[in-house]
Amino acid sequence: MSESKPEPQSFYEQRQKKLEALTRLGHAAYPNRFDLTHTVEQIVERYQGSACEELEGSKIDVRISGRVMTIRGHGKTGFAHLAAAAGRLQIYVRRDVVGEENFEIYKLLDLGDFIGVEGHLFRTKTDELTVHVSRLHFLAKAMLPLPEKWHGLADVELRYRQRYLDLASNPETQARFSKRSRLIRAVRSFLESKDFTEVETPMMQPLPGGALARPFATHHNTLDLDLYLRVAPELYLKRLVVGGLERVFEINRNFRNEGISTQHNPEFTMLELYQAYADYRDIRALTERLLWHVVETVTGRLELTYQGEKISFDKFAVYTMKEAVCEFWPNKNEGPKVEDLDDKENLIRWGDTYNNWAAANNKPKLETAPETIDTTTAGHRLAALFEAVCEEHLRQPTFILDYPLVVSPLSKQKPDDPEFVERFELYIAGMEVANAFSELNDPVEQRRRFTMQQAERDQGNQEAHAVDEDYLRALSHGMPPTGGLGIGIDRLTMILTDAPSIRDVILFPLLRPAKTAPPE
Repeated sequence: MSESKPEPQSFYEQRQKKLEALTRLGHAAYPNRFDLTHTVEQIVERYQGSACEELEGSKIDVRISGRVMTIRGHGKTGFAHLAAAAGRLQIYVRRDVVGEENFEIYKLLDLGDFIGVEGHLFRTKTDELTVHVSRLHFLAKAMLPLPEKWHGLADVELRYRQRYLDLASNPETQARFSKRSRLIRAVRSFLESKDFTEVETPMMQPLPGGALARPFATHHNTLDLDLYLRVAPELYLKRLVVGGLERVFEINRNFRNEGISTQHNPEFTMLELYQAYADYRDIRALTERLLWHVVETVTGRLELTYQGEKISFDKFAVYTMKEAVCEFWPNKNEGPKVEDLDDKENLIRWGDTYNNWAAANNKPKLETAPETIDTTTAGHRLAALFEAVCEEHLRQPTFILDYPLVVSPLSKQKPDDPEFVERFELYIAGMEVANAFSELNDPVEQRRRFTMQQAERDQGNQEAHAVDEDYLRALSHGMPPTGGLGIGIDRLTMILTDAPSIRDVILFPLLRPAKTAPPE
């Protein structure tokens, strides 16, 4: 019969006794610092290819530290693996080399403890790169154990609720967030090379603006002022363009009081940029170059695999919204032509046709806004038809151009078709990853659009845009022709790290309260 596992409290008590034994040896329970010569990752990267003879001839002395991930002893000798950042390195401890006191420290170690070691590099008989320890330093005791079999945990949400355990136990998680950091650095380096200036704009705003989204509300007590967490930085960034900053960007946190899914988290990160004297065609070209740079920097190539599917950034497909509906209609030969999507009556008919197909094939019908909102315009119907018919099929990087005016209150109209605007969205792996406009800079027309949006708010649409008088005042001082772009950093990270959920690429995603408390 196998021995029962100790309860969490027993673990704590056992480790408390070991910590007391360490202090009786004269070691601080939690020392303040430890000097390093290398990180574990640096040693692995630099010396992994070094032969045994080379290491023995050079006698490379190192001081490293890390978390103890494995321990195994053989009488008067012992091995352990230390993990730090994305690296892991073996250490070898001999009692006759380190001395009785240092070997006693080794025997009092538990998985999860932090230690520092001094020694030189060598290779074992199994050819594993290892530190031959001459001195050992105790740095911190893990009073609770790490997960014993991390990949076998039944509760997948535990990785999100206790991200520190995920990071400590799963090297893939550390690698994923390291890639996210490289992605953001690559975005910055590219834009700075194109003379963009990074700025910061308010996260608390008197009016939520820049996106059609429901905001979080808060209150400033001293000023007795209702405020909103920003849904987008757009209107403030464009104020800066008015002020003469011709190329600006912000990598920003946004907050939207909306649903949670594998693609949505109420708090998320976006890149948003504005370039004066440009339109959405210029921004589309910039987006391609930016993504080529970022993808190649982070992954080393332009083709990758996302959830088993090959995604190539080598080229981007392009459709207008109407063309996409026709191209991806379930039965393409029986679907609409572009000219069939020009008026409300035809759109109603094709919407009914799609709903009949959806019902017969167990697919969701067209999504509609709340009944109190007027969605009878051709633009609303076309946008709903596009979302239902096309989005899941846009697997390779695909630009969708020319959106209806009624769903694009901040975009400039197309000169040859004023019911549509100069706007694109970029889809990858069925997800919207980017959104861009030729920015509306006519204050009179902007007021008219805001007024239309306000009417929807008055009818109950909490995502509609409010009238922002200060922004209208800024536009009235003159804003040059401008192109703007927003890219979802989290979704792009999902694709570049093969993550199935946005929660996998946000260190601390928002979750419902746990039904039961985690073990103490």
